[in-house]
Amino acid sequence: MPQSASVRSRDRRPARHHPLLAAALVMALVAAVAVAAHALRDLAPAADRTAARAGADAAPAAGTHGGPARWVAAWTSMPQLTEPSNMPPPPFTQDDGVLRDATLRQTVRVTVPGDRFRFRFSNAFGGADLPITRAAVALPAGGAAGVDGIVPGSSRPLTFSGRPAATVPVGAQVVSDPVRLDVAPGANLTVTLYLADGQASTDVTSHPGSRTTSYLLAGDHTDAAALPGATPTDHWYFLSGIEARTSARTAAAAVLGDSLSDGRGSTTNGNDRWPDQLFDRLRGRGGPPVAVVNQAAGGNRVLNDGLGPNALARLDRDVLATSGVRWLLVFEGVNDIGTAPATEAAQRAVEDELTAAYDQIVTRAHAQGIRVYGATLTPFGGSTLYDDPAGLREETRQRVNDWIRTSGRFDAVVDFDAATRDPANPRALLPAVDDGDHLHLNPEGYAVLARTVPLRLFR
Repeated sequence: MPQSASVRSRDRRPARHHPLLAAALVMALVAAVAVAAHALRDLAPAADRTAARAGADAAPAAGTHGGPARWVAAWTSMPQLTEPSNMPPPPFTQDDGVLRDATLRQTVRVTVPGDRFRFRFSNAFGGADLPITRAAVALPAGGAAGVDGIVPGSSRPLTFSGRPAATVPVGAQVVSDPVRLDVAPGANLTVTLYLADGQASTDVTSHPGSRTTSYLLAGDHTDAAALPGATPTDHWYFLSGIEARTSARTAAAAVLGDSLSDGRGSTTNGNDRWPDQLFDRLRGRGGPPVAVVNQAAGGNRVLNDGLGPNALARLDRDVLATSGVRWLLVFEGVNDIGTAPATEAAQRAVEDELTAAYDQIVTRAHAQGIRVYGATLTPFGGSTLYDDPAGLREETRQRVNDWIRTSGRFDAVVDFDAATRDPANPRALLPAVDDGDHLHLNPEGYAVLARTVPLRLFR
């Protein structure tokens, strides 16, 4: 800066006496800068000039299309304690820890565009600190989900407060520095971690119901174009969120739910859960982008912990503290009804507690300016897990659905029950949407749910 000031000072007097010469000098300087910039651009790999231009960078004030910008959640997965059956497969789980000297590669799909992204890693349920030795983001080979390969030259290192490594304390999370990436909504990203020392505990934070294949391989292969010989596993570990720096007009819709939203019965690596298919509809309508972030987990309940913390306990973490959430769609409660005893007293009690919990969710979300939409609970007639001979649980489902439809507490109601029930047997799913267990849906059933949500709710 002092040199530039000096140049301006020396130029000041000649500029008054020779304006044409000064203008010519300025034009020559501009042309030289343009030529140099073009040359430098041509030195960069092709991937740098397309969808994966990266480099840790602080977020400036402009959005992807000009104007103000803000951070909005582009992808999430609900962190939970990993059950023994969902731990990293051998040899990556030892008696005293996991993933020692191991590379973990995972793919996820982002739902809003951005020019910078940052990544959240969770140790919410870890029994020891989580030391991340290296981390990187890249484009997956072929743009596909669930692949171990990446586009050569697209890998970009992640840093944490300017450092290449981070240690996540027990119960905490860490957010990476922003990385420059030009990514279209609906694109898949590959996130790779290397843990030199592993995590010294068998209490591990993950999202077991990823419906997406991840890969584990001994040694540091953070930037490797492929992972031949890697061990596949259909779970996500540690990665809990991705945020995009995007237009201030962009906002997120969060889904609070259980396995019906987490995608039990959907296609592995197909991204055809109903929140995915809702995103596809929103993306196709035009207008300001809307992120759809899925905060559901199989086995989750509203009132009591099950697989993961109960919905009332995790609402702040998973919804209210998630960047850019403007809308919340609540589709949860069937596990509360189905795990309560099939007695009149128990079912009346769970009905009362469940509707009171919905009321609390609305109150807490409204306090943060979030609109809340309630979805009716879908049928489970014939399910060996939840259907009872006397039909007491079905009666509770009907009463809870009546409350959702008529209480007036929700800003809008989405009637998933009406969309999926069999007219000839309303306590059961339509055969065409039933995954076969009479509780979960198949991909076409999830398409029905996605089509049932009015897009006008997200304006």
